[in-house]
Amino acid sequence: MRPIHAFVLSINKDTVIILKKFEEENSILMEIIGVADTISEAVIEITSKKPDLIILDIVLEDNSFFEMLKQLEFSTPKLIFISAQKEDAVTAFKHDAIDFLLKPIDFNSIMLAVYKVIKRREMERSYQAQKVHNASLLNPPHQSNDYVAIASLEKIELLPMADIIFCKAEGKYTVFMLSNGNKIMSSRNLGEYGAILNNNYFFRIHHSYIINLKHVIKISKKDGYFCELSNGAIIPIAKRRQDDFNKFIKLKE
Repeated sequence: MRPIHAFVLSINKDTVIILKKFEEENSILMEIIGVADTISEAVIEITSKKPDLIILDIVLEDNSFFEMLKQLEFSTPKLIFISAQKEDAVTAFKHDAIDFLLKPIDFNSIMLAVYKVIKRREMERSYQAQKVHNASLLNPPHQSNDYVAIASLEKIELLPMADIIFCKAEGKYTVFMLSNGNKIMSSRNLGEYGAILNNNYFFRIHHSYIINLKHVIKISKKDGYFCELSNGAIIPIAKRRQDDFNKFIKLKE
């Protein structure tokens, strides 16, 4: 089991010191992958580092930070709030916090909170595994129907393949970009969908991308090899896949 990857957003140096000390003594449980003392800095870091957990010890004036979390293209991090004010517990649990720690905090309270995060992660992984199994039953390899079952954390969606512009790998997850502008994240990896999507129209042009040929607007060979898609996205074609892609779309050099 890898440790929980935590990001700390705190204006209180004492809180950061305590959490880092806890990390040193409990590295098997938690690894702090970033620290910020402003929301703007935290947003940039969280987006790039993709933590499992955010530990908050800061006054948030509005809900913009939590709205940002909903827009992330990976699983929303768990939240632990730290505060000297008991009233802040209402805000914490309103935003589905795993735990609320009232100052002064100690190693025991941090330990219990981290174990709650670990337990929640284990439950979600078990749930995901079941959803993937159910989706596998709906999606036998090389199926010929016009729909694909997409298993996310909360549900399974039956999606018309024609609505998929392209799929993008996000670590062990897959993001589907749709013709209506929506995005759907699946708990299955991109390789699994390569065996499921209709191979008459879908092609893996890059390690991280599968495109729908029906949504290709233009192929550019200037300064590289790229596909322009119907939603305006421009995606590189990996050099080692170019010959196969040319054959796939029946282009002649």
